[in-house]
Amino acid sequence: MNNLRRAAGELLVVGLAGTELTDLERAWLKLVRPAGIILFRRNIADAHQTRALLKEASGLTASNGLRCVDVEGGTVDRLRDALAPMPSAQAVARAHANAHPRTSQKPFAFQQGSLIAQSVKVFGFNTTLAPVLDLESPDSANVMGTRAAAPTADGVTHYARGFLAGLAAHGVVGCAKHFPGLGGGTSDSHLETPSIHRTNKQIWQEDLAPYRALQKELQMVMVNHAAYPATPSKNQPASVSHYWITKVLRQRIGYRGIIFSDDLEMGGILKFVPIEEAVVECVRAGMDLMEICHSPELILRAYEALISEAEKSKTFAALLTARATRVAKLRTRFFSTPIPPPLSSSRFEALRTKIQRFAGSIANSQPAQENQPA
Repeated sequence: MNNLRRAAGELLVVGLAGTELTDLERAWLKLVRPAGIILFRRNIADAHQTRALLKEASGLTASNGLRCVDVEGGTVDRLRDALAPMPSAQAVARAHANAHPRTSQKPFAFQQGSLIAQSVKVFGFNTTLAPVLDLESPDSANVMGTRAAAPTADGVTHYARGFLAGLAAHGVVGCAKHFPGLGGGTSDSHLETPSIHRTNKQIWQEDLAPYRALQKELQMVMVNHAAYPATPSKNQPASVSHYWITKVLRQRIGYRGIIFSDDLEMGGILKFVPIEEAVVECVRAGMDLMEICHSPELILRAYEALISEAEKSKTFAALLTARATRVAKLRTRFFSTPIPPPLSSSRFEALRTKIQRFAGSIANSQPAQENQPA
């Protein structure tokens, strides 16, 4: 029983309510012992506070835990107020396209990845949930905004490769998203399950081309909650689809890293199935880690649902424990570095200045109107 409880907790990455742990959060973190923590702008006031929150929360999670934050740049940048706004992937990719081919400086995508890595480490994180590998498309422009780097697979791959190299130079893990692709989506998976009417051939040749090209460089891949009716998964969200997770990502592409769900509190999955069914089906489909970003009730319901299913089914129990064992090995490989020492005030300000100068160089290379975050 203890092994099942440990395994269930170690397949979850969870969010917190505020800038400090509450007594209730301390209690359920001790019970669940999740694989990691994800923070949002509601949790981040400054570097000192964030580091303290992560240090305490990490002491209540499994060893070698994930400390996640979303810093893509542009509209998705949880550190913009606490440090400095980072330009979007689209602006960086366009600036690179307009750069002089003989320039001796590092590629813009590498510079962005490097600066984001330095930034998240200052706040105590070891993971940024970026880059976005979705293709820029008129169909999804209202939903994706400037998050997609380019309209072509080659453009996205080139940007992502530089970005990932920048992260790796500072020992920060990235997470490619949103597999198998939201480039054809016209609705927001935070609210409902998008239905993307692209064929298997289109998805393989276009949307999945960056994942195929980068699969050996990716440590984490996030799976979305969209449905693809013209494919064998029919109307089933990709996040609970054995076809997409196991047959395509694991077997056909050959990906061997961590497979991570998009937030299971999103309408894209909860309007399809309740949280209890979602987490069980995620595991059966081949998911490694499941993200639940806010509600303690949903976190505990998911945790207990995994244990309950394992108690009823020896097959599921074996699957759950084997998955937790495999992920624990990957966590040791990717996330064993502790929170680094804090920067001095002068070095923190120097980093802020670097980001501001980088943003200025991107703006000067390609005039672009960045969307402001909601």
